[in-house]
Amino acid sequence: MADPDADLGLLSPMRGAAGETGDVAVLRALLDAEVALTRAQAALGRAPLEAAEAVAGAARVAAFDLPGLVARARSGGNPVIPLVEDLRAAAGPYGAHVHRGATSQDIMDTALMLVAHRTLGPVLADLGRVAGDLAGLAAAHRDTVMAARTLTQQAVPTTFGLKAAGWRSLVLDARDRLRAARDSLPAQLGGAAGTLAAFHPATSEAAFRPERPEPGEDPGLRLAARFAAELGLAEPVLPWHVLRTPVADLGGALAFASGALGKLAADVLVLSRTEVGELSEGVGGGSSSMPHKHNPVRATMIAAAARQVPSLAAVLYASLAAEDERPSGAWHAEWQPLRECLRLVAGAARDAAELVAGLRVHPDRMRANLTLSGSTGSARALVERALKED
Repeated sequence: MADPDADLGLLSPMRGAAGETGDVAVLRALLDAEVALTRAQAALGRAPLEAAEAVAGAARVAAFDLPGLVARARSGGNPVIPLVEDLRAAAGPYGAHVHRGATSQDIMDTALMLVAHRTLGPVLADLGRVAGDLAGLAAAHRDTVMAARTLTQQAVPTTFGLKAAGWRSLVLDARDRLRAARDSLPAQLGGAAGTLAAFHPATSEAAFRPERPEPGEDPGLRLAARFAAELGLAEPVLPWHVLRTPVADLGGALAFASGALGKLAADVLVLSRTEVGELSEGVGGGSSSMPHKHNPVRATMIAAAARQVPSLAAVLYASLAAEDERPSGAWHAEWQPLRECLRLVAGAARDAAELVAGLRVHPDRMRANLTLSGSTGSARALVERALKED
């Protein structure tokens, strides 16, 4: 019997990246952020090396009660508070070095950037496959004549190769935007009010200082840089508790990617209609009541994702209007929409890779449907120029 509180995606077949974005993955990222903070402090002499080892050993996902964390998160408004309590207890005599100087938002923001970074790797790989297969289609069909359609009506002749080259151009643009967003995902470390004040070591900590700072070097900035390096994330110029550019940029790139793939899916859906029949999915879906149907399921799932991501990304943009040095509500509102954007784009990229790899092109139907004569103009030259894009 399934957990009655579990969301296994029964209503979200268009989702992907379950392993990278699920609650267990988020918990793993939260623990990784805490471990990285203790390691950074130990590396800079602000905690004993044994503390870093103890915290890393205690930070095992299986050792934590995930349903319990979910229930206890309500009291403080985020899961970091009960997690820190449990991790301190698990670290034993070194528990005081867990989360030292950090605020909950430091760990939560950093963890979500880790989740995004880990999710986007496979997404970029899928988009690369889509672009590669579209390049093959564009090259093979650069001279395959079909009707161009504008405002739902046949206009003049074009080629299917040019249409595929256009899809590929959008996919490459999406890949570039997501890659740039992924490369710039930052760690978050600012302390209670974004001043890094808690990370200026006291004189009594000198015994833990194997690495001496350079004269005039700011200890808070040095720790923030080491923290980011431990996690493989970018080092931000400033703590971004209320400067939500990273999340907004990521949301924008995800919305663009969903739309780019949605354009491909929209065309496939139209051209796969029974009365058009110019394209079909290699592995279509069945119907519960009409066994003769060969439904374009992959394109349908991509189209469904493309209709959801922009509205979710709008929440991320709205959270830019965050008050004070740490906000109430704006930051919290981002968590689930960001995760859902990642899931939907991951699913759309996966489905697009399957769709394009098996897409069936029917040139005879394209020619038969063409009711207007005329030249395809520079279609071939445009395809050749487009295929030079990397």
